[in-house]
Amino acid sequence: MTLTIHGSPYSTCCQRIFTVLAEKGVEANTRTLDFATGEHKHPDFLKLQPFGKVPFLEDDEFFIYESRAITKYIAKKYAGQGTKLMPEEGDFKAYGLFEQACSVEQSYFDGPASGICWEKVFKPMKGLGNTDEELVKKHVAALDAAFAVYDVILGRQPYLAGDELTLADLSHLPYGKMVKDQGFEGIWTKYPNVDKWFTALEKRESWVKATGGK
Repeated sequence: MTLTIHGSPYSTCCQRIFTVLAEKGVEANTRTLDFATGEHKHPDFLKLQPFGKVPFLEDDEFFIYESRAITKYIAKKYAGQGTKLMPEEGDFKAYGLFEQACSVEQSYFDGPASGICWEKVFKPMKGLGNTDEELVKKHVAALDAAFAVYDVILGRQPYLAGDELTLADLSHLPYGKMVKDQGFEGIWTKYPNVDKWFTALEKRESWVKATGGK
């Protein structure tokens, strides 16, 4: 049965999944929810995603939510095709470094990057007030501090988990691209290894396909 992604093609978390699907060469249907009518808060939806967020994945009668969990599910289910994206669990050292890289993305990148996107893009778009520029500065400082460490790591190896591209690298794309598009390219260009790494990620066919070539 074909996978179905419930969400929106414009959702950053959905774009994370679409990128991985493209890397694995897996086709999936997308069911776009009507957020204007609050479809994601409907009781029927909440039975499948109790937090009322998107995306979630439907695979026959199996349902899973949280974009990073979904990408791991896809990478494991279709391990024999496309880009590998995660090591075998039997390779304890490689798998440990992979999970470490995934944790780094969530612990040090996602918070400040998503915070910038909220203040500069989503908050004004939703009519929830003006951008808190002081808070943006704090997020930028946190992202800068994270990238200073990233630059050291990426000076030793091409990807966060080692010599091979993994889900941990790709997870940076949606919010990273949005932050850059808001005029914060300098956080990247300040760190040459980070800039080289992220520029290469942006050019991957999977990301171009996931975002409609934007």
